[in-house]
Amino acid sequence: MLRPKEVVSRWVDAFNSHDVEGIAALYHDNAVNHQVANDPVEGREAIQAMFQAEFAASEMTAIVENLFEDGQWAILEWRDPLGLRGCGFFQVVNGKILFQRGYWDKLSFLRQHGLPVEGA
Repeated sequence: MLRPKEVVSRWVDAFNSHDVEGIAALYHDNAVNHQVANDPVEGREAIQAMFQAEFAASEMTAIVENLFEDGQWAILEWRDPLGLRGCGFFQVVNGKILFQRGYWDKLSFLRQHGLPVEGA
């Protein structure tokens, strides 16, 4: 069985390849992905659809700065080629992601990618 750090390493590889099916396969059926700038996304199918839409809207890459593990949790600190930084907390149970929470600056992301700024 994969350790949390190994699961997140595979998640980063799938993310950087824009492999939506590969990413989705790393989650439990009832997983929750909560990027704090957005509403939580519940369920593997909804998480897959979220990544599909996000990859269609912008070019995203995660460059690992730090990857830590503590018990069921892996903590990823990342940056992208445009300078955006963030971190993610992944609860991994039985080799799959059950819960994920991510912190990043949504306004900077939207501006960097030329996407509409909500409320502007």
